[in-house]
Amino acid sequence: MKGIVFDGEELRVVEGLELRDPGPGEVIVRIVNSGVCHSDVSVIDGTIPFPTPVVLGHEGAGIVEEVGSAVTNVQPGDRVVLSTLGQCGACPACDGGRPTMCRSTFGARGTPFTLDGEPHYNFANISSFSERVVVKANQAITIPEEVPMPAASLIGCGVLTGSGAVFNRAEVAPGESVAVVGVGGIGLNVIQAAAISGANPIFAVDTNPDKEELAHTFGATHFVNAAEVDTNAAIREVRPFGVDYAFECVGSKALIEAALGFLDWGGTLVVLGVPPLGSTMEFMTLATYLDVSIMGCRYGSSRPQTDVARICDLYLAGRFKLDELVSQVYPMDEIHTVLDDMHHGRLARGVLEICPA
Repeated sequence: MKGIVFDGEELRVVEGLELRDPGPGEVIVRIVNSGVCHSDVSVIDGTIPFPTPVVLGHEGAGIVEEVGSAVTNVQPGDRVVLSTLGQCGACPACDGGRPTMCRSTFGARGTPFTLDGEPHYNFANISSFSERVVVKANQAITIPEEVPMPAASLIGCGVLTGSGAVFNRAEVAPGESVAVVGVGGIGLNVIQAAAISGANPIFAVDTNPDKEELAHTFGATHFVNAAEVDTNAAIREVRPFGVDYAFECVGSKALIEAALGFLDWGGTLVVLGVPPLGSTMEFMTLATYLDVSIMGCRYGSSRPQTDVARICDLYLAGRFKLDELVSQVYPMDEIHTVLDDMHHGRLARGVLEICPA
């Protein structure tokens, strides 16, 4: 079996990976396509500390090949999107409809793979840069035949995280104003979810002028080139008192702090980007007296079974953009090309072709 492994020093495509059999409540999925997310890059550059060797990838779609005992929600042949959660379904958080707060698999470091007899870790409970994966059955969510696999592969991370931050966590209402810092895979989904929610205006903030057209395509009403103008001043030319919501989608201490300054009284900063471990943030305590909130958000506060179905329904109704997120599909062997294109800001999202559909 073929996969992409990071050994702590080098990222390489390998042959000969072996995968354990599914246990009770588990399934094996043949991965057709996998998105390449910045979190994978964060493992490689050390922003996210993770044990190695690890098979990377956590944003994938594929076809169920085998099911373990007690599995009833999917069967072989089903087309599925994978969620990173693997929630237990029985704890107070799950019972209360908050599966992202389930602690059962958070920080899990399983080793379902071996290569030449050496155990290899999986990443984010999936490892979608592999031809086959073993996951909990509740991580595999069926999707309609009409949703193309390259587009579907992005739902399980970037789409759920970005759109869920708007729909589930912030609960942006019609007419409320939004600023989105970072027009990448997460930011684009924040923008389109804000547009679907009826937000106005919607500011897209980035230093790459090539992102302007894409931002408007996804629903931004204004684009601010932060490399050329003062972002705060540009926002306040339109919204003199600031915006109701600012979403930071980059993971930069400086940008998180700056985004707090974009807010009106009573505004909310939603932090989606992942800064280096140990990062701290500084802010004027005066902001707290003006009812300003700083809100964390794990995985879009998603309920994957519900939210994936909702996104697919909106996509099939022509109201949610998935195809437009896929900038290019690459063979697995071109993973380094994808990473270079990401680094230079050429992509909304790059997608790997792992196995034929």
